[in-house]
Amino acid sequence: MKFLKLLRHLIAFFFLTIITQVGGLVWVLALFISVKYKKKKRFIFPILYLTFNLLIIPPIAKQFGRERLPIFSKNLKPRNWIYPLFFRNYVTPNLKSLLEISSKKLKQNNIQITYLDANFPFINKFPLLPHLSHNDGKKIDISFMYLDKNRKATAKKPSVSGYGTYTNPEKNHTSESCLKKGYWQYDFSKYLTFGTLNNLKLDKNGTFILIKELLSHSKTQKIFIEPHLKQSLKLNNETKIRFHGCQAVRHDDHIHLQIK
Repeated sequence: MKFLKLLRHLIAFFFLTIITQVGGLVWVLALFISVKYKKKKRFIFPILYLTFNLLIIPPIAKQFGRERLPIFSKNLKPRNWIYPLFFRNYVTPNLKSLLEISSKKLKQNNIQITYLDANFPFINKFPLLPHLSHNDGKKIDISFMYLDKNRKATAKKPSVSGYGTYTNPEKNHTSESCLKKGYWQYDFSKYLTFGTLNNLKLDKNGTFILIKELLSHSKTQKIFIEPHLKQSLKLNNETKIRFHGCQAVRHDDHIHLQIK
């Protein structure tokens, strides 16, 4: 029985560490408090977790060179509460500044920056799964802009997670090529939508304006989108827009931004 309890705690620790980086340590602390003071862990853990998330981790992370992105801002916001709740919305000060400046400029075009996965609060090279490179505070995924059924610009997104709902997939010959070469993970994000919400179409003009704004900053190193979108958005002359390679996942559902 003791072995099963230990195993359960180890599984919880590793699972929380993998998906949130910080959650495993909070679990251990909650376990210690519940044993020492004979309190129920099911109450202690969520209270501790939220306290760490909102009050403790942000100032500590700042001392280590990473800052939390806004949660409740209208013009720079997460796709949903999962990203900040899971500590996946931390970036370097330079990237945060770039995003805040861009969001203010884009406001005049009624464009909101909606971010997805960014980075964890601490430790370069600590993997933010399932991503290959979100491990140094300099990368972030951003949603495309969309049109509703009446062809009007909307802040809505086509999936709960912001991932996995592909734009003009019939034109994505790169995806076909990568899958034929055996890179099975290339379209794996289609399983990570967590549900589709809206019948939306890509807002080419809004997405073009968004990408051009991100490219206008000297700190921007590269942007990943699928080659067919680079062509259809008329961004062929932009050398900072690259193909990410078959070893990654496809990028016709979001923008990957990376700074120097």
